[in-house]
Amino acid sequence: MVSFGRLLIVLGAALIVVGLIVSVFGRLPGDFVYKRGNFSFYFPLMTSIILSIVLTLLMWLFRR
Repeated sequence: MVSFGRLLIVLGAALIVVGLIVSVFGRLPGDFVYKRGNFSFYFPLMTSIILSIVLTLLMWLFRR
């Protein structure tokens, strides 16, 4: 149960870091925005890829 607590702490810290990076840099290159009239669509492709890589590395480190 202790390792699960550590995992939650690390995941929370990773989310905070990613949130700070996104808030400082705004949209990353590779994030798609489509605006037309009253409709707007935002698809954070690059942000999703980076988040996936970071979480994969964290999971890999904790399973060692």
